[in-house]
Amino acid sequence: MTARVTVLYFAKSAELTGHRSEVVPLPVATSSCQLWALLLELHPSLAALQDQVVLAVRQQYVALGDQALLLADGDEVAVVPPLSGG
Repeated sequence: MTARVTVLYFAKSAELTGHRSEVVPLPVATSSCQLWALLLELHPSLAALQDQVVLAVRQQYVALGDQALLLADGDEVAVVPPLSGG
């Protein structure tokens, strides 16, 4: 089963993908690592952020790894690259 999820891209991730947001069908049951892999399939340019990116699902940060996620239609996934500035 899949869920229609809104993926939000911020800062460098928006620049790399050319999108601020998009609706993507994603598996309902996935891990945070699998979610990242699916986003990389859609936008290989995101690989530039591989070791620096943080994902947020329903406004909760998730570590890239084996963390189990259950997605539902209408959920939001944010791709948050490292922030710089002072």
